[in-house]
Amino acid sequence: MSESPKEPEQQRKLFIGGLSFETTDECLRSHFEQWGTLMDCVVMRDPNIKCSRGFGFVTYATVQEVDAVMNARPHKVDGRVVETKRAVSGEDSQRPSGHLTVKKVFVGGVK
Repeated sequence: MSESPKEPEQQRKLFIGGLSFETTDECLRSHFEQWGTLMDCVVMRDPNIKCSRGFGFVTYATVQEVDAVMNARPHKVDGRVVETKRAVSGEDSQRPSGHLTVKKVFVGGVK
């Protein structure tokens, strides 16, 4: 890793949703590193109780590696099929056009 990646980080970052609460950073890394060089890999955790929040992010060295991951869907981590999509920055998510590629919506807690 002598040189830094050329493409902006936002284009090289993936959101990974639907993770098992037992999934660790290492499990996530071992699954996704088969498609390329991971610059970062993290399972998001609750700051108070330190347990997984059920999602994470992986950042690759190149956009081509992200494309390879997207073309290899569906992905299964720790026995669960996970959702992979390009990460959207908090800034872009506020804009109406920030989520144009979304084809499904999660609705929870409906009685």
